[in-house]
Amino acid sequence: MMSRRGRPSQVRPRPPSSGRPRPASPAPRFSVAARIPPPRAAEGPRGLPVAAKAALGVAIVALGAVVLFTMLGTLPRIVSTVGGAVSGIAGAVLPSPSPSPTLAIIPTSPVLDAPTEAATNQASVTVTGSVPASISGQRAGLMIRLYVTLPKKAPVQVREVPLGELPSFAIPDVALQPGRNDFSATVVGPGGESETSPIVTYVLDTTKPTLAISSPKDKATVSGASVTIVGRTQGASTLSARNEANGRTAVGAADATGSFQVVLPLADGTNAISVTATDPAGNAATAVLTVRRGTGQLTVALHASTYQISAKQLPLMLKLSAVATDPGGKSLAGRDITFTLSIPGVLPITSQQTTDASGVAVFQTSIPAGATPGSGPCTAFLTTPEYGNASDHVVIKITP
Repeated sequence: MMSRRGRPSQVRPRPPSSGRPRPASPAPRFSVAARIPPPRAAEGPRGLPVAAKAALGVAIVALGAVVLFTMLGTLPRIVSTVGGAVSGIAGAVLPSPSPSPTLAIIPTSPVLDAPTEAATNQASVTVTGSVPASISGQRAGLMIRLYVTLPKKAPVQVREVPLGELPSFAIPDVALQPGRNDFSATVVGPGGESETSPIVTYVLDTTKPTLAISSPKDKATVSGASVTIVGRTQGASTLSARNEANGRTAVGAADATGSFQVVLPLADGTNAISVTATDPAGNAATAVLTVRRGTGQLTVALHASTYQISAKQLPLMLKLSAVATDPGGKSLAGRDITFTLSIPGVLPITSQQTTDASGVAVFQTSIPAGATPGSGPCTAFLTTPEYGNASDHVVIKITP
């Protein structure tokens, strides 16, 4: 066949058919969008950083120099120079690592010793304490800083002392303010200041405690061999009672409310007793009272103006007196006492007398001249509806 320009057209032989029908070729599709490539996103400039480019350029120049000087035989002399230059450039381009900081260890807080008794009447105290074993090897340059906190006020530094070779420390002559004083401490060293220690408390108290005796009353009469002293003072105070009549002492303690009881032995008759209360701070107050010991029974005591009379002195006036006392030791006023006197050679003499406000009844009689030598009893007899009966007697002797 001839082409349109007069040249024979070349016909390509078809490959032999496989016997299967060939699928029809799809109709060509024409799309304007398919021919226009999609727009590309804007990209930033690519390449190495300026510093890296400079380092790379220097390295290339150095490599060329190595080749050149190798051929000239001068490489060994300049290797060190080139290496130093490259290292300097690298050091200028790359950041050098920062030195590791030196860590200063903050010390552990100390421990203060709590006082046996917080209350004191002393104006100053010695504050003691210790540091933990964990800082035993770091004592050089360590200080103990002491703080005090008063009620409703911020802590105030009062003292700073160096820590010695031993883990314990003592800070003497630390002044106290009236009332409560809360102390705490820290350890100060190159690493800074530690946490504060637990608080210990001192209480400055210079006021004497109050002391009131409710029983027995002053000048009371007490039956029995001892007296129970009851009263009130400051809470937790110690009590001491002393009886000057027999030298005996009894001690006790007040409870939290201040109430107390002390049992003290008594002597016969009048007992002068002093009671002293000492509060926890060491302040003391004293009260004095007097009591009379009773027998616990109704008694009458008979006394004579004389117990021996010479017959040559007769006639002679004899005075008899009797003292009546109830079981509690109190005087019995307005009671009748019967006196009976039996003298040898004289008829018995009897008289009834009444006790006065002091419990004393008096009987006076004359011993006649007809009395003969010998002994004669004299008796005082008392009877009461509430306490029963009591009597006493003495002997009157008539001598030639």
